[in-house]
Amino acid sequence: MSTYLSQGKALQIRHYKDSSLQDLVAHLRPAKPLYVMFPKIMKQSAQAFSSAFPGTALYAVKTNPDPLAIKALKSGGIRAFDVASLAEIQLVKSIAPRAELHFMHPVKAPEDIHAAYFSYDVRHFVLDHEDELFKIMRETELAQDLNLTVRIALPKNETALIDFSSKFGASLEQAIDLLRKCRPVSRHLGLSFHVGTQTTDPSVYSKAIAYCAALIKQSGVTIDNLNVGGGFPVAYEGDDQICTMEDCVDAIKQALATHKLSHLKLLAEPGRVLTARGGVLVTRVELRKDDMLYINDGVYGGLFDAAKWVGTRYPVSAISCDRAFDGSVQGFRLAGPTCDSLDMMSGPFELPSDIGIGDWIVFENCGAYSQALRSDFNGFGHADIVSMEA
Repeated sequence: MSTYLSQGKALQIRHYKDSSLQDLVAHLRPAKPLYVMFPKIMKQSAQAFSSAFPGTALYAVKTNPDPLAIKALKSGGIRAFDVASLAEIQLVKSIAPRAELHFMHPVKAPEDIHAAYFSYDVRHFVLDHEDELFKIMRETELAQDLNLTVRIALPKNETALIDFSSKFGASLEQAIDLLRKCRPVSRHLGLSFHVGTQTTDPSVYSKAIAYCAALIKQSGVTIDNLNVGGGFPVAYEGDDQICTMEDCVDAIKQALATHKLSHLKLLAEPGRVLTARGGVLVTRVELRKDDMLYINDGVYGGLFDAAKWVGTRYPVSAISCDRAFDGSVQGFRLAGPTCDSLDMMSGPFELPSDIGIGDWIVFENCGAYSQALRSDFNGFGHADIVSMEA
C-alpha cells in the first residue's frame, strides 16, 4: 500500500507495491507537482553509509525534513541528527523521542538554546565565535554537561558546488582561542568542518583533517571528537567523474591514521547522500515553445538546484499516457510556473523531441533539497506526495 498525501489529508491508494512509475502516473495523471518517495531506498542508503563510515552519522535534517524520510533513515539505523533550529528539534523528537540531537547551527537564538537544553535535552552545541559561547553558557545556566564543538573555516574549496566556509567557521587563531575557552566548560569537546556541498575531490577531506591536526597541536588542547561534516556527493547528469561516498570515507580514514587522530570519536553530517536517490519529482508540461518547455514546477518550488545560479542537471525522463514517443531526443530549457523570469532552468535536459503539452517530466534525485526549499511564491507551492514500496 502507498500513501497519497494531498493538501495535508492522507488518502490510501492501493496496488502500487512493486508497481512502476509509469503505471502510477497513468493512474493519477497528476495536475500538480508530485513527489514519489521510496523509503526503502533511503533506508538502504542509511545502512550503506553507516557500514562504510567508521563513526556516528548525524542526518542533516535540512536536507529533507519530511517525516517519511526521517522514519526511513531511522529504520536504516540513523540514531543521531544534525538539527539547525527549534522546529527541526521538535520535528525529530516527535518521530524519534530518544534520538541524539546535535544543534549544529553556529548562530542560534538565545530562546532556542534555552528550549533545546531544558525542554528537549539537547546537550550538543556548535559555535564559531566567543559571543556564541557566552550565549550558550548563559542560556543553559552554566550547565556542566555540555558537549561543545568549535566549527572552523577551511581554505576555499574550488571543487565543491557551494563552499560552506564562506559564511561560518572560525579562523585558525580564533579556533585556538575558542578551544582553550571551551575546554573547561565542555564534557566532550570537538572540532567540526564542512568541505562544501557536492565536493568532487576526496582529497579535500584529507587536507581538512591535516588542518585540524595542526590546529589541535598549536592549541595544546585535548580534543574528544572530530566532525567531518557533509559534502558526500551524489551523481547528477554530467557528473560521470564524480567521486563516491566510499572514496571520501577512504580519504578520511587514511588522513586520520596519517595524522594520528584515529583515537578521536568520529562524526559526520550526511544529508544528500542519504536521501537524494529516494525521491523523484513528477511535473507536467503546460506549454512548449521550440526548445523551451513550460512546466508546473520550478526554481521557486522543487527545482531550486536546477536554477541558472546553481546549475544542477537532474537526470530526467518523460512519460506520456496517450502515445509513444518517437525515440529521438534533444536538449530542452525549462521554465517554471511563476511569472518571474528568474524561474528558468538552462539544462540542457535531454528529453524526447516530440514531448509536448500534457506529458510529464520525471526528475530523479529529488529526495534532497527539493521539498525543503519549496516556497508558495505566486501560489505555486503545493505538491502532492506518494510513498511507494517498490
